[in-house]
Amino acid sequence: MTDITPAAVLVAPPSRFEIARGRFLKYGFGSPLAIAISIVVFAILGWIAWSFLDWAVFNAVWSKENVEQCGEHGACWSVIDARHRLILFGTYPFEEHWRSTLAAIAIVATVLLSCLPAMWQARRLAILWIVGFATYYLLMEGSLLGLPQVTTDGWGGLSLTLFLFAAVVLLGMPMGLGLALMRRSEMLIVKWFAVIIIDTFRSLPLVTTLFTAAVVLPLFLPSWLEGDKIWRVIFGFALFFACYQAEVFRGGFQAIPKGQFEAGKALGLGYWSILSQIVLPQVFRHALPSTINMVVVTFKETAIVTIIGFFDILASGKTAFGTADWAPYYIEVYLFVAAIYWVFIFSLGQYGEYLKGRMALSER
Repeated sequence: MTDITPAAVLVAPPSRFEIARGRFLKYGFGSPLAIAISIVVFAILGWIAWSFLDWAVFNAVWSKENVEQCGEHGACWSVIDARHRLILFGTYPFEEHWRSTLAAIAIVATVLLSCLPAMWQARRLAILWIVGFATYYLLMEGSLLGLPQVTTDGWGGLSLTLFLFAAVVLLGMPMGLGLALMRRSEMLIVKWFAVIIIDTFRSLPLVTTLFTAAVVLPLFLPSWLEGDKIWRVIFGFALFFACYQAEVFRGGFQAIPKGQFEAGKALGLGYWSILSQIVLPQVFRHALPSTINMVVVTFKETAIVTIIGFFDILASGKTAFGTADWAPYYIEVYLFVAAIYWVFIFSLGQYGEYLKGRMALSER
């Protein structure tokens, strides 16, 4: 009789932590020389970490009432205690800061709700973002709610940074997909129009695009068509984002075999059915890593709007130490602003990792 072998036991693949741990032990402590180098490197890193903690935490001054103690040993976080409103809200009227706070919460809540799988339907997302942006605008502008009006020139701080980022990504993503589809079109006029737009904007620095939208464009438009500067900047920024995102989508299209389109045609599906049901889900999956990078870069690039006169959180931070009393403590202000950027960018990166893991599981 032939032997009956037991069924193979399925072993789960090692986690990322286990892989990283194995590499760390192999390359960091795999030989006497590696052990010696690791000890020296960790000793230097430990000294740097202790020195930073000693400066930033143990010997720091935290309260604005103790500002006279600043400059002796550690960091002077008194500047944050005294000037945090200016950093977070910019030139927005002091007595109306509650509106800017609620507006920022509305944008963050809109983004967070969009990340939930239950909201991944076109109609739900459209309603969510319309409500989110309407809430932001009504709170920040105020007149439609019977509140004191604050024009866009007075918007600033963290709420403005979040609004610019969300608006650019929201407008730029469908624009990028549209440009990618136009570039793949068999109609030469449509194809070359997309090629010219994409290559032109990708060959220009972002600051040039924003400066043109904010300052140069009104010189060539009638007064009734100029609109508000913030909307011109958002559109120019979104178009710049869309041109780079179009190339990301184009790479996703190129990763799909032509047989996918032919199989859809064989099933009797039309062009838009093939595109929406077969092609685009795969395009998004292939383009996801690069798209996450683009979104993260866009959040960091919102700081460039400082050059054209917007009071974002970085400009607000510069103003916070712009007086003689606080000028020596610019490092603390920049670290505070950097921590805010890190929280949002790290969160975006972690969500991207979650999406990649979710898509990897769906492919099994």
